[in-house]
Amino acid sequence: MSSKADLKEPLGGPILSAMKTLAFQQKGLAALYEAIGNGLGSSFQSAIEAIDAISGRVIVTGVGKSGHIGSKIAATLASTGTPAFFVHPAEANHGDLGMIARDDAIIAMSWSGETQELSGILRYSRRFEIPLIAITAGAESTLAREADIVLIMPRADEACPHGLAPTTSTLMQLALGDALAVALLESRGFSASDFRTFHPGGKLGASLTHVGEIMRIGKDVPLVPLGTSMPHTVQVLAEKRVGCVGVTDSDGHLVGIFTDGDLARSLDRDLSGHLVDDVMTRTPKTVTEQTLAATAMDILNRHNISALIVVNGTKPVGVVHFHDLLKIGVA
Repeated sequence: MSSKADLKEPLGGPILSAMKTLAFQQKGLAALYEAIGNGLGSSFQSAIEAIDAISGRVIVTGVGKSGHIGSKIAATLASTGTPAFFVHPAEANHGDLGMIARDDAIIAMSWSGETQELSGILRYSRRFEIPLIAITAGAESTLAREADIVLIMPRADEACPHGLAPTTSTLMQLALGDALAVALLESRGFSASDFRTFHPGGKLGASLTHVGEIMRIGKDVPLVPLGTSMPHTVQVLAEKRVGCVGVTDSDGHLVGIFTDGDLARSLDRDLSGHLVDDVMTRTPKTVTEQTLAATAMDILNRHNISALIVVNGTKPVGVVHFHDLLKIGVA
């Protein structure tokens, strides 16, 4: 067993360094949070309105660490319904300015606001009256003076012990960019279905699949009417192999369910003389065709069941099994 003395040594090295770094960054985010609630909030609102008003794309630009953060922000904007891409200022000065159109808007990022490489894009935006949004900590900087909207970042100490390597500042830029993307997503009513359009691959795309796209239909749906004998119900359960049988009334409405779990719990009973009405569960868990695959998986896990009847109103139209969800990558 480790003694208290044993634990002191790591805390004096990398672990303590990590905690100090996170403490600096936490202070930076707290300062940004406070700023949004005060003067920065007004400029933030103006930036959202300006981007909402354009018919083109958002061009994000920056140099060095700000450029790397800007590239990520552009990707987040694009994936959440705001067309955007990153243009490097140096490449812009050698022809890529042609990628920026008059119906676009530009987000220029520079912590100091005096990044020389941005000068070409700044002049271009002023010449063609392209909306320019600045993200900078330099309130009196060239970038701030040229921009139509200025998001002034609060000053914060870098986590770097020399105060040189961008650490806290880049985290704050990233957080503000994410805040812009989410606010735009909400203002545009960007839905989970829209999100899936831009994320068709991987687990995320699978989670955003609708149950109606993968459910089993027609003869593959295990259904029996009220009054069905238990031997026949068990036969359907075995033939369909989805772990359940839905029970319908004379109008085709789902009124119950019998599962392999119910069968296992009834092994000490003689069910041969019973009807499914006698042993079915009358409150089955169901989903609709519009239910997301991730939601269906969550229901299966929470209730420890293997399949769900898919309904339209109260009428069964399909069934989705745990394995159907695993096949598309939801897990």
